[in-house]
Amino acid sequence: MHCVAVGSKNPVKVSAAESVIGRLWPFAEVISFSAPSNVRAQPRSDGETAAGALYRAKYSIGAVPGADLGLGLEGGTHDTKNGMFLVNWAVAVDLSGNVGYGASARLQLPPCVAAEIRKGRELGDVMDELTGTLNTKHKTGAIGVFTDDIVTRQMSFEHAVSYAMARFLHPEWY
Repeated sequence: MHCVAVGSKNPVKVSAAESVIGRLWPFAEVISFSAPSNVRAQPRSDGETAAGALYRAKYSIGAVPGADLGLGLEGGTHDTKNGMFLVNWAVAVDLSGNVGYGASARLQLPPCVAAEIRKGRELGDVMDELTGTLNTKHKTGAIGVFTDDIVTRQMSFEHAVSYAMARFLHPEWY
């Protein structure tokens, strides 16, 4: 039986991890807890977002006795010449130190949202203000808001987790 330590208490991230791990290993135990990311509250690049996910994954596997896999999930933004994009990263780490990275598809953020993030605000706070709701990041997220829930934040993280797991599903190719 596998034991996977997920370094987050955010219900969207935990549900994404449980969904993917449950499909891979139906009898796996998934333990979630709050792990630090060691990056800004609103990561502003692919590198920073992936680094936050890696830190959470490494922290998680070391913090949960019996865990054979640590999983870190981090949401962030990345500025390009075509605008600011939202991206989610997942990193899985095993006891041997093998690391699997996965990232979601990207969603271009509206200029008004990007401008607020460039001022130093967190996307979740901007989205709460924009939509007039509370805790958007613990629900459908900006992804769900802008796609009318065709794609949700959980779905985006599920893709990232699935991609991060490829290394462990086919170690002979990595």
